[in-house]
Amino acid sequence: MASKEGLNGIFRVEDRYVRCIRSRYFDEVWKDSCVEFFVQPKPDGGYFNFEFNCGGAFLVCYVTDPTLMDGRLARAEKLPSELGQQVCVKSSLPAIVDPELTVLTVWTLQFFIPFFVLQRYTGPLSIQPGERWRGNFFKCASEVSHPHWASWSPVDEFNFHRPRCFGELLFEE
Repeated sequence: MASKEGLNGIFRVEDRYVRCIRSRYFDEVWKDSCVEFFVQPKPDGGYFNFEFNCGGAFLVCYVTDPTLMDGRLARAEKLPSELGQQVCVKSSLPAIVDPELTVLTVWTLQFFIPFFVLQRYTGPLSIQPGERWRGNFFKCASEVSHPHWASWSPVDEFNFHRPRCFGELLFEE
């Protein structure tokens, strides 16, 4: 959902094998029980990867070349912490979940991304009814007792950094 100030989102996750041990900006949060939002506001530009663990720690990069080279993205700029601090994140779980929860656990993660954070990389943005961006939503957990990965828009290989696989995000009133 968008407002005049930015993007609001909420993940509601029915999860099992929930673990979260990373708590700082730019920790390897994808290894914990994690949700991700990748968004490409302009078709001719890069995309942002927002990755949030279930405790609310996150990272964000602006990716202009997702080609993997030695396990890393060819061109991905980490957003500096002063910009990252402008993203608001709230989780229903504590910052650290350890030991792992092995029973069905429902958790939520809410976020707000101010447009000015994105505009540092994209130039001016506005959301009008009918406007279309591209993006994808993911669930992952690579370092839990039962690793798992899922995507909203299907990917054609085991790699979430596939802009060609992003789905369409349509903004309405």
